[in-house]
Order: sequence, then C-alpha cells, then structure tokens
Amino acid sequence: MQTPKVVAFKTNAGISHDLLKGLLEKGEKYGLTAVFPFGVDKIMLAEWVHLKCRYGCNKFNTNWCCPPATPSPEKVRKIIEEYTTAILLVGTKNCPDFYLNSARKRAAQVKCWKGTLSLERMLFMEGYYKAFSLVGECCALCKECAYPGDCRFPQEKRPSVESFSIDVIGTLKNLGATSKVQSHVGATYNYYGIILLE
Repeated sequence: MQTPKVVAFKTNAGISHDLLKGLLEKGEKYGLTAVFPFGVDKIMLAEWVHLKCRYGCNKFNTNWCCPPATPSPEKVRKIIEEYTTAILLVGTKNCPDFYLNSARKRAAQVKCWKGTLSLERMLFMEGYYKAFSLVGECCALCKECAYPGDCRFPQEKRPSVESFSIDVIGTLKNLGATSKVQSHVGATYNYYGIILLE
C-alpha cells in the first residue's frame, strides 16, 4: 500500500516558478492568459466600488456572491489585513452576449468561475491553506440564484472581485499595468480574478 503524500502548510515562503507555471497551464484550459503573484498592499479598496454594485448592477440583492450578501468595505479591509500575498488572474474573452441573459454568456461565466476555483483548490493542495478566490465574473452557477434561500453550491460560493470593494483598475495601476474599458460589445477584453494566498 502506498503511503499518502503529506503536504506541509506554506508560511509566506513565496511561490515557486514551477507552481506558477502549473497554475497557468491549468488556467489556460479555462481562458486565463496570465497569473501574477503580488503583495496585497497593492490592492486598492474603494467605497465607490460598493456604490457601483449597489446602484449600477442588476445583481445587487439577488445573488449570494454580490452585495449585500458579501462583506462590507470595512470587513473587507480587516480580511485583507490577514494576507500578505495574492495572485492576479488575467483572462481574455470575447462576449457578444455581454448585455444579454443567454445560455452562451452563462456558460462563459461558469467556465471562468470553475477555473478560478480549480486554481484555489490546487493552491490549497500545495499547502496554501488560506487560499481564497475572488472571481472575475458574477456567479452564474445557477440559472437563477436561490438568494435569499440556501445556496445550491455553498462549497463553490465566492465573492466577485468588485463585490469585495476592490478597485480593479486602481489595483492594476498599482501593479504597473493598464487596462481599458471596451467601447463596443464585440471587442475582446480582459477580465481579472484574485486569489488571496497567504
């Protein structure tokens, strides 16, 4: 009988090149094009992001992964303080159904969601026991969310990046990167997820 592998918990030891390569290889199956480790001090939290969720998105108060079901900006600040390192996930997609509620759009959202969670799981199995995903899309695991009833997928429930009051563009600027808002529906655009790591 083979002895099971014991994985030591990581303690801020950094992320190996081989692990980053493995994350990217796995992530590419889900549409990711890059993974970057960075210090959480580069994450820009902003109250206005929460306002955009509350007043600019039809998912507000309808989804377990969006406000008000997700932590308040004050709570998010306390959570971020418990981490030092995160990984930025960058994906590229073309979504002509962006403003539609179609099966094709939902399939793309679920693919993004599953990819991010699979990387979180991979990191956990490598000993990063604090790994926690912030997904770069609204949750679409169910055609219609059960909120405020019990979530049908509680193990896969994660907040979106924006619902965590993270200013994505400001965070990218802090990392020395740029992004732009696409001006027409047929354009290819980048989307971003974050995995809080250690």
